[in-house]
Amino acid sequence: GCGTTIKDYGHMLRLDPDYAGKAAKVSALAKDITEYLGAIELPAPAEIGRLTVAYHAACSLLRNAGFTVREPAEGHLCCGSAGTYNIMQPEISAKLRDRKVKNIERTRPQAIAAGNIGCITQIGSGTGIPVVHTIELLDWAYGGPKPKQLEGVEPEPRESVVEAAE
Repeated sequence: GCGTTIKDYGHMLRLDPDYAGKAAKVSALAKDITEYLGAIELPAPAEIGRLTVAYHAACSLLRNAGFTVREPAEGHLCCGSAGTYNIMQPEISAKLRDRKVKNIERTRPQAIAAGNIGCITQIGSGTGIPVVHTIELLDWAYGGPKPKQLEGVEPEPRESVVEAAE
């Protein structure tokens, strides 16, 4: 999304004599919220149980917060939103979405986490599984409110997950 583009300013403007230095500085300062949270020590998560979440990029923050994270096959593939791509190329966009959703649904998650509003909207339009922003899940795990998209979804108690693993 926008954050990724800002992080690329230094590369994109590297040959521009007026903006190369400024762009490099902005790129060096840009940080996704998950990068920031991954770099600080977070408190122990609240006891919310263990929700199984599909996430199409590795996210140790969700694991550290007590979620069971499943990474779908072909996680590197775009969901088909890509800015205005879903408007300009709706047929191809729908095929990419359907492929992404199929791979996600194969992991049998209770929820899907994504950090990009375009992905949330695109993936959500192709599945009945609740799609939640990553930060909403982390907020809930650390004592915030349960995301409204997850009303009616009950995580397994953490004890039963531990017992099953033993």
